[in-house]
Amino acid sequence: MTQRNSRGRRAAARGLWTGAEVVVTLGVVLLLLVVHQLWWTNRQARADARHEVRALQREWAEPEREKAGQEGNEGQSQGDGDGAGGRGGSGPGVSGGRSSAGHTVPTGPRRDQAYAVIRIPRLGLAAPVAQGISKRGVLDKGYVGHYPGTAQPGRAGNFALAGHRNTHGEPFRYINRLRRGDRIDIETRDAVYTYTVDRTLGQTSARDGGVIAAVPRSNVKPYPGYTAAGSYVTLTTCTPEFTSRYRLVVWGRLTDVRAR
Repeated sequence: MTQRNSRGRRAAARGLWTGAEVVVTLGVVLLLLVVHQLWWTNRQARADARHEVRALQREWAEPEREKAGQEGNEGQSQGDGDGAGGRGGSGPGVSGGRSSAGHTVPTGPRRDQAYAVIRIPRLGLAAPVAQGISKRGVLDKGYVGHYPGTAQPGRAGNFALAGHRNTHGEPFRYINRLRRGDRIDIETRDAVYTYTVDRTLGQTSARDGGVIAAVPRSNVKPYPGYTAAGSYVTLTTCTPEFTSRYRLVVWGRLTDVRAR
């Protein structure tokens, strides 16, 4: 009897020990998952985004250097009596059209292609803008995504963008801090388009497609948005933080265009 009780106690102890090991292991795994989501994905995505911003800036600088070289060669050739000049180039990029101000604006970026940079001085944000809003190809890389079918920067209509609020670089984490009059700059190869924040929608349905319409206006809330055509920018992200139940929206109007 005593031996059976002793074996029973040992078996119970082993069971408790095994259960404790399983709980600890699960806790460690969960902790590692949290660290990966909240720290590693941000670290990696921010590094990738910074690299892409620098790469775009280098790419945009190439035509200027080639143009300068071409002008120098042409001047030298004219001085020597030789009419042959150097060959300039426009460099790689997306196809372009003309804005109402006469500047070239991008019209046809490829899917997942980074082709612009968004800068928001109040937030200290500088991030690439890529075509599309896929998680793997755009958002999870720390990029800001351009909604397909909405206007390009500088065009009439609504230049609508999405970005993560938490994890994967979280470029739009603090857009709730933007206030009327804050500046949003969109840099492209040819120009810098400045939009000025003038409206915010703190929460709406994730299915509220009106907020990214050509004339943006909520289909859910009775008042937020615009009623007249213009050139707008829309920033969208998930809210509340660490959920994707609703959307937070910031709107602005085009107020300035500067050639690069």
